[in-house]
Amino acid sequence: MKKGLIGIQMSTIKDKINELGAYGTLKACAELGYHCVEVSQIPMTCENVAGMKKASEEFGIKIAACSAALEPMMPGMKGENLTDDFDKIVADCKELNCDMLRIGMLPMTCMGSREKALEFVKRADEMAARLKEHGIDLYYHNHHVEFIKYDGEYLLDIIKNSTKHMGFELDIHWIQRGGENPVEFIKKYDGRIRLLHLKDYRVGTVKMPEGAFDPKTFMDAFTSIIEFAEVGEGSLPIKECIEAGLAGGSEYFLIEQDDTYGRDSFESLKISRDNLIELGYGDWFEL
Repeated sequence: MKKGLIGIQMSTIKDKINELGAYGTLKACAELGYHCVEVSQIPMTCENVAGMKKASEEFGIKIAACSAALEPMMPGMKGENLTDDFDKIVADCKELNCDMLRIGMLPMTCMGSREKALEFVKRADEMAARLKEHGIDLYYHNHHVEFIKYDGEYLLDIIKNSTKHMGFELDIHWIQRGGENPVEFIKKYDGRIRLLHLKDYRVGTVKMPEGAFDPKTFMDAFTSIIEFAEVGEGSLPIKECIEAGLAGGSEYFLIEQDDTYGRDSFESLKISRDNLIELGYGDWFEL
């Protein structure tokens, strides 16, 4: 029976790198039952790359994808990017036996402008074609900002219809926050989604401000209650999202939780794992 591989988006556990190192962090992931990761927000130092490679080989962990910006998110922002560090990024992918790169978000310099966004997309699609020559596929990860409409069409759909080399890593939480049904939206991207982010969506508690009533303070509290939940602890139809992704060509299903609200990230990943096993995906944790 066709199945995917469930893993961890490493931004969820980025703080563990300082504590345990790359090798120790992936060892702990394997001990939790995870044998797939997506590398994001982890400095790609020689030490970290070597640690991830060693752990992947020793513990049977698949490096599904690495991350790289196309160019600096803001002028002068530090960090590797494909425009300036192409050879190094490709070499890291080869070292980790990884054939996918993903762009984590729309550059801040392009947000709010259809023209700037499309200029970026054109450059990204050209980069995707260049990466294909090295056996690496490039994917774009959405947030909610791509659900702005221009002439009645979502920016994310405009991006999809303006590219032919670049694929998409859809994030079910951000689709929901963008106002769409994740299951139905995933179906629209059939054939272009090897990666899917599993991130649940939860309405939290309104933290009522103390003291005299102030309309602005209240509205800030009232409109800021959406939370990132452990998979299965929120309101999203997780099983239906997974099945839609699988039918559309998704191979890797990465758990990401931007904030665990004080809970240890490994404990959050254990909760997500247990809920997914209960949903019938126990065998999706093994290579």
